[in-house]
Amino acid sequence: MKRTVFFLSDHTGLTAEAIGRSLLSQFQGMEYEVVHWSFLHSREKIEKVVQEINRIAGESDQRPIVFSTLVDPEMRNSIMNSQGLVIDYFDAFTNVLEQELQIPSSHKYGQVHSMSNANAYHDRIHAVNFALTNDDGTIIKNYPAADLILLGVSRSGKTPTCLYMGLQYSILAANYPLTEDDLESMSLPKPLQPYKDKLYGLTIDAFQLQRIRQERRSTGRYATLEQCQQEISAAEKLYKRHHIPFIDTTTMSVEEIAAKILAKTGRI
Repeated sequence: MKRTVFFLSDHTGLTAEAIGRSLLSQFQGMEYEVVHWSFLHSREKIEKVVQEINRIAGESDQRPIVFSTLVDPEMRNSIMNSQGLVIDYFDAFTNVLEQELQIPSSHKYGQVHSMSNANAYHDRIHAVNFALTNDDGTIIKNYPAADLILLGVSRSGKTPTCLYMGLQYSILAANYPLTEDDLESMSLPKPLQPYKDKLYGLTIDAFQLQRIRQERRSTGRYATLEQCQQEISAAEKLYKRHHIPFIDTTTMSVEEIAAKILAKTGRI
């Protein structure tokens, strides 16, 4: 039987879901349906959430699992008194921090997204715009400002990784697609030569690449297994020839790809 999992937040709910999914991933074979409730600022909304939790608990032999990042004590208390298994992040950590820091918590929601963090927010938005502007080698004049330049064959994961690096870490990441001409010559593309220390390659299993390409364009040579195998083999040879570090993205999420590259390059 599938469990029902609630992610509750007085803001976007990204933190509640990220941590909750990470915890649940440790329990292999578990299936669950997700219910999102974000921007919970009123008593009326909280009462509706409690009613929904209790309804599901009453109709099932298994109580819902509730992950919460609610800050307001009264709202948290209402959820704690529901019929779900409530995992309250603030209840778990705030009291410990208050005792250690000898400072009371403000109990204000949305603080991590407040304008007190305006500089960090601006940096992230700038980095995302940088990734979009410098996608697929269309513009190379901004490469001097780049922190990293990812390269790889088409559909190997360059664009989503650059965007995630920008949004999560404020990294200025550009990407450059390796064309058939690049792979045939085995020379480092001329626009990249001055920035060799910023380069990081992506590779991927040919069968996985074929599947991804078929979803995008199923006809023609582009999505054939033979073409994918040839491009991947040539790309890896190019990386090795020019001493460019690279990573196999086949079994990794975008989050893992970004974190590993940044760790290996000393960016985090």
